[in-house]
Amino acid sequence: MVAAGNTGMILYKIYRALTYGLTPLVHLHLLWRRRRGLEHPTRWPERLGRSSLPRPSGPLIWFHAVSLGEGMAAIPVIKRCVHCRPDLSILMTTTTFSAFEVITNQLPSGVLYQFSPVDTPTAVDAFLDHWKPNAIILLESELWPNLIMGSSRKRISLALLNARLSMKSFRLWSQPVLLPLISLMLSQFSLIVPLSTMQAIRFQVLQAPPFIINFSGDLKYAVEFDASSGEIGSIEYLKGQLASRHVWMASSIHRGEEKVMLGVHRALIQMYPDLVTIIVPRYPQDALEIAQELQKEGLNVALRSQHRRIMPGTQIYMVDTLGQKFSIFFPFPTNSFCLSTMDY
Repeated sequence: MVAAGNTGMILYKIYRALTYGLTPLVHLHLLWRRRRGLEHPTRWPERLGRSSLPRPSGPLIWFHAVSLGEGMAAIPVIKRCVHCRPDLSILMTTTTFSAFEVITNQLPSGVLYQFSPVDTPTAVDAFLDHWKPNAIILLESELWPNLIMGSSRKRISLALLNARLSMKSFRLWSQPVLLPLISLMLSQFSLIVPLSTMQAIRFQVLQAPPFIINFSGDLKYAVEFDASSGEIGSIEYLKGQLASRHVWMASSIHRGEEKVMLGVHRALIQMYPDLVTIIVPRYPQDALEIAQELQKEGLNVALRSQHRRIMPGTQIYMVDTLGQKFSIFFPFPTNSFCLSTMDY
């Protein structure tokens, strides 16, 4: 066990040296992402650990989630913390710009928000030195070596909620060359709360200490959504418009995958002439270009952000807004089908 720990530390030191050397390239990559609209136009330096807010006095807990879904899952826990411990300062971070646009309006009053630092030694150390959190709560699979080992070195308590590993990630970390590193990282946690028994087994196979693993439900089911509005484009409106139509939905698709969805749509419409295909791009900024390409193919496309009605001739409904869970609010009867292209 000691030998495995030593190997893990050697691997971490190699990772730390590599990420330190790659810091200038990471900086350039963030600039490229900003030009594409994937980073905040003015707050992107926060990703380099350059905090834009002062740290309040007193104890502080840092919640971190990578994107919108994980960030929304953290909100019920944050609200509970605010209720039970009003003396605590709470900092919330996410990685993506899309999460920022929604989550900042959902957080309780007084909760601080920043973009998370990239996992380079310079960015992580600057962030931790500025905020000095007493505890860090990570959501799902945010297992970054510099963040975890840097926090442990500063004696900051770590917890992982809604903990999960995709099969792809599990197979990667299970490789003999990487297993000592992930084992070392998981040993730094005080609490791991997996999504399921299967997820708990995966963490144990990766040598997480069994006594820190506890069970809970999926926090995403505790997220509250407002579906009561009767306005055009609201969930209630859409349910009414689609009640008599055959529907299928492709969610979280990436650029280029719309061509596959178009092929599926054309195959299905031969059997169901009244079919409506709902497309939810992973990045809402891609929706307009996808819609234009589908229109060139002769399809009638309605964009959600434009509050377009679903007419009898509407074939594609493009969801280019954030903050609502269609798969929860659409009961999807037997005349409907839902597909997600995300890797769970």
